[in-house]
Amino acid sequence: MPEDRPAALRRAAAAVAALVPELGDLGARFQDAGFELALVGGPVRDAFLGRTSGDLDLTTDARPDDTERLLAAWGGTTWDMGRTFGTIGARRGGTTVEVTTYRADAYDGETRKPVVEFGDSLEEDLRRRDFTMNAMAVRLPSLELVDPFGGVDDLVARRLRTPQPAPASFRDDPLRMMRAARFASQLGVDVDEEVRAAMTERAPTIGIVSAERVRDELVRLVCGRDPRAGLELMVSTGLADHVLPELPALRLEVDEHHRHKDVYEHTLTVLEQAIALEDDHRDPDAVVPGPDLVLRLAALLHDVGKPATRRFEPGGGVSFHHHEVVGAKLTAKRLRTLRFDKQTVKDVARLVELHLRFHGYGDGAWTDSAVRRYVTDAGPLLPRLHRLTRSDSTTRNARKAQRLRLAYDDLERRIDVLREQEELARVRPDLDGNAIMRLLDLPPGPLVGRAYRHLLQVRLDEGPLEGEAAEAELRRWWAAQPESRTQHTDG
Repeated sequence: MPEDRPAALRRAAAAVAALVPELGDLGARFQDAGFELALVGGPVRDAFLGRTSGDLDLTTDARPDDTERLLAAWGGTTWDMGRTFGTIGARRGGTTVEVTTYRADAYDGETRKPVVEFGDSLEEDLRRRDFTMNAMAVRLPSLELVDPFGGVDDLVARRLRTPQPAPASFRDDPLRMMRAARFASQLGVDVDEEVRAAMTERAPTIGIVSAERVRDELVRLVCGRDPRAGLELMVSTGLADHVLPELPALRLEVDEHHRHKDVYEHTLTVLEQAIALEDDHRDPDAVVPGPDLVLRLAALLHDVGKPATRRFEPGGGVSFHHHEVVGAKLTAKRLRTLRFDKQTVKDVARLVELHLRFHGYGDGAWTDSAVRRYVTDAGPLLPRLHRLTRSDSTTRNARKAQRLRLAYDDLERRIDVLREQEELARVRPDLDGNAIMRLLDLPPGPLVGRAYRHLLQVRLDEGPLEGEAAEAELRRWWAAQPESRTQHTDG
């Protein structure tokens, strides 16, 4: 963030000036035709933050037909982004722009679909935007900064405010509440008290927003620099009750004897620790490059089964038996409700289901068979499971933390040894389906699948078998099957 207003203005001026060769010419064309043109929103905000923006959004008082004509003369390639909403796109060389006519929309309060009305004033167009930091513009070609709602000062102060009263802004578009949480995660801003109060008041209205739009904002939040800040804002305002209710449900009552840790705080710490274990995305050898959505969602949801499974034991303890199984089901259900894709749902739920498996490792007494099964069950998720399991240790007992860390170091070492010995990542039965059919004189069908699974289990339990030993094991298994006796009788 900029340290002061003068520094912010200098940084922004330099960033915008770098765009002048292309945008200055475009602004001059609109000006010569009698129209206004301004760079607006995210690109201006990012210029103040010293960040590069891939999107160049512009706004104008020209109507779409005039905009399209001027863009065609400037760039040659244009496309209709949504003429009804006033947006025309164009490209010249490596520069792509989207130009939208000033808007003065009205909302009915029942949906987030506005009654589209074009406006004639840049200031009024800026007033209808979500936050003051996005309600700034730079006129072209003059490079005059237009900041009627104090966006620069809010950026300097790390403060998130709305151009119009926050309740009215969120009434117009409830998705803005999710954006507020997302900006808290991405930009490290503090939310103004009026904004926080309006989010608390209007939280239930997020229900009129499509699950897909909510999901997209949640993904950006979770993949932000500080997801904890955004999630805490969602929980404290009640927004999470309507978007991700499993998260506030983790705030279990801590009994007077403090027989279990605060699961909600534990979860947020696990998320932070999982993020710290992500690989640098710039590293060509990265295994889990950050931000990794699947790992972060698994860390966030790994304990959601605890509220439903909590039991107070007679001896004074608290148990959460099978919470990983319950949690996997709850995770899959919530992610499907939010319209996540099938692979993400499957992967996150599987990690939640497996996150406790390591705790049976104890003092390293697992057999090689158990280690093989751990790897096989995790499959391609193993690198993420390593990181999730390590991040799940939040104990303040230094000796316990050290013991868990050394135990997992030992497990990973054994996995590496077995992988080198057996190419564990590609565990297959020692005989494939064709060999099984040839040796047992079977046609394709369920019996071949059963034989294949048996040999896979033997491989996991005993390691690889030599060719004759594998064939002998297959014949031994087949002799015990009722179908073999039927086949013999029929013969």
